Amino acid sequence: MNDLTEQLRERVLAAATARAPLRIRGGGSKDFYGNPPSGEPLETGGHRGIVAYEPTELVVTARCGTPLAELEAALEEKGQMLAFEPPRFSPLPAGERGRGRGEAGGPALSPNPSPASGRGELGATVGGAIAAGLSGPRRATAGAARDFVLGVRLIDGRGEVLRFGGQVMKNVAGYDVSRLMAGALGTLGLLLEVSLKVLPKPAAEATLRFELPQDKALEALNRWSGQPLPLSASCWCDNLLSVRLSGARAAVAAARERLGGEALADADGFWQGLREQQADFFRGDAPLWRLSLPSKTPPLGLPGAPLIEWGGAQRWLRGELPAAQLREAAAQAGGHATLFRAGEDEKRRAGGAFQPLAAPLMEIQRRLKQGFDPQGLFNPGRLHPDL
Repeated sequence: MNDLTEQLRERVLAAATARAPLRIRGGGSKDFYGNPPSGEPLETGGHRGIVAYEPTELVVTARCGTPLAELEAALEEKGQMLAFEPPRFSPLPAGERGRGRGEAGGPALSPNPSPASGRGELGATVGGAIAAGLSGPRRATAGAARDFVLGVRLIDGRGEVLRFGGQVMKNVAGYDVSRLMAGALGTLGLLLEVSLKVLPKPAAEATLRFELPQDKALEALNRWSGQPLPLSASCWCDNLLSVRLSGARAAVAAARERLGGEALADADGFWQGLREQQADFFRGDAPLWRLSLPSKTPPLGLPGAPLIEWGGAQRWLRGELPAAQLREAAAQAGGHATLFRAGEDEKRRAGGAFQPLAAPLMEIQRRLKQGFDPQGLFNPGRLHPDL
């Protein structure tokens, strides 16, 4: 383990004195996400190590530079997991490539052996995973990254070391500030440590596939979500709907018999390819849009063929698509659209990677930024261009 708290604090204090913005960077696996980063790089990868892990309490605390793969390997040894399945977007360890258990049939979304992005050696870090706030296929049923954050320790823009939350699941003292850090892209402070809730791995899993058009697939997913079925993930693409069942062996077996469908071979490889965006759908350099919508939203009729996850709540589109049209359609449906992967020019033309906030919400963001980082040192513009 390596505690670099004092060195990082000194760097922040020096930046505050010089009024020099800092670009917080862990493994660099999510440099593409959000608006283009700016400022002097502040590398956090050396601040690493699992500080505390109590398997019986379902809680783990790790420093921000701890490789995500290292943390997940420690949990794997105890039969536990990060249930929100944070994507790494960096090369997978050799033992995890192509790992899977399956039956008859093959995945339509074949994993791409080349990583979508990433630096390689360090790869995704725990701090980066929480700062990005991204979740994988299990999010719709298990919860988002922020739902698993119990506490954080951070350095604010004044160079002060602060602690919020704790290391227990029933911590209700004060405001839940720790969860503000999930998805803030490092704009509110430099994460030092994160305490996370973990869950046992399911005793059994199975993936079923159905041939359905988009509207019928959405109807089925919303119908099944209201039934006592152990659904843990879903994906629709090219008229093929895949659903994952996770839980007790008896429950998974009963659900398989009830739903029918065809069992999918290499199911783990399929979901891994989806989680890490190494599937065929994500290949290429065309801009990638993510639409977050109410799950019952019918097909929007937008240009491009979508890939749909989270029971209909997350929809991906590839191609040179009109930002205003996508964001208007998403807003009309009660959601929003994010330019997830694109070059700097495309993001500027779109008015930023994220959908612009309404004035009241932007004012809240400004006040938060002022409270945590009054000089605007941390990742300026990364979340919103004028913050």
